[in-house]
Amino acid sequence: MLDIQFIRENREIVRVKAKQKGYDIDIDQLLGFDSKRRELLTAAEELRRKRNEINESTKGQRPNDEQISKGRELKEQLANLEHQLSSVDQEFQILLKQVPNMPAEDVPIGDSEEQNVIAKTVGEAHKYDYEVKPHWEILKNLDMMDKERAAKISGSRFVYLKGDIVRLQFALIQYVMDKLGDQKVIQKLIDDNGLKISSKPFSPVIPPAMLRTEPYVASARLDAEAVTYKLENDDLWLNASAEHTLCTMYWNETLQEDQLPIRYLGYSPSFRREAGTYGKDTEGIIRLHQFDKLEMEVFSTTETGLDEHKLLIAIQEYLVQQLKIQYQYIQKCTFDIGKPNARGVDINCWFPGQKRYIETHTADYMTDYQARDLNTRVKKKDGSIEFVHTNDATAFALGRILATIVENYQDKDGSIWIPEILKSYMGGKEKL
Repeated sequence: MLDIQFIRENREIVRVKAKQKGYDIDIDQLLGFDSKRRELLTAAEELRRKRNEINESTKGQRPNDEQISKGRELKEQLANLEHQLSSVDQEFQILLKQVPNMPAEDVPIGDSEEQNVIAKTVGEAHKYDYEVKPHWEILKNLDMMDKERAAKISGSRFVYLKGDIVRLQFALIQYVMDKLGDQKVIQKLIDDNGLKISSKPFSPVIPPAMLRTEPYVASARLDAEAVTYKLENDDLWLNASAEHTLCTMYWNETLQEDQLPIRYLGYSPSFRREAGTYGKDTEGIIRLHQFDKLEMEVFSTTETGLDEHKLLIAIQEYLVQQLKIQYQYIQKCTFDIGKPNARGVDINCWFPGQKRYIETHTADYMTDYQARDLNTRVKKKDGSIEFVHTNDATAFALGRILATIVENYQDKDGSIWIPEILKSYMGGKEKL
């Protein structure tokens, strides 16, 4: 959530920038509850002070009737004030959590995805002298994908993947772990992009695939209506992406500055209801209820948060470039970056079998917005304490990147060439 002091000092800026993100927040109402809350806190503190004075004056002796009566009166007044304070604070917290993070200055202003900006297109599209097919036709013909039997067992938007396409997925996982765990690779990307941050490599993590309501709400990532599945008999939600159980990892903890940056590469199955996408991407493995994902998560200081965001984007570009797949770099507009984000970038890869670009990667910079509600702090070397800055970004959404590879590397005989960088992870095989 946003710092209330910032809102007090920048009422109009918050109102305008919230509207740019599509949130019509009553800032005056929020600050009204804030003022009443502070007034009640001051009054309650004064009553406690008076009660303590009585207790101090009667220490070691029996209180007289007047002191007993006054003590009871103060106790009743304090109980009444605390009841009011609880009610006011509840409304205040509800309104405060509705305020989105402020977009960074370079985020394009827009009221729909149509205002996202294609900053650049990178790479050359593969050339074919034969008719190319979408990935679902290729995988089905190779008996590597079975949606019909998955639908029989689990319903729509599930799939059985089989054979060498599964091996290719695990090759991708190992490849990414190797590259992100290599300090030399990280250092080169830092140098190439003029960043002033540590070359510390990423540590692989298999996080829980479920999380409780309280930390999920605090992460500002719970989207119960459109996205997230809840277990009926438990206070548990299925993870909609690996960063949801990574960003909450240090909930209510204070880290030391010399621990930062903390860089994780999380691997997790993910689950999404995909409500509101009826009829969209129903073929293939682009939009499923269950999918596997490699996600990067970074905890850093205020000073390095933006450079960490830029590093994650550089890693995404590097990984796609190594696959030799054409892509677009999309700077997302205010409407599309999301409530907790200050900045967001998408990588959209070219799918020749569908003749379109499809989002395969996203990178989100939350500043301290997410950490404030999660109460994840850092103790600086000078003894000061502040909230950490958080970043998350896709390394590979594995189903989508597999589909990209299949379409870009298809051969005219229906087989699939293995990208050069993955051959050593596939026992030297040339094709699937």
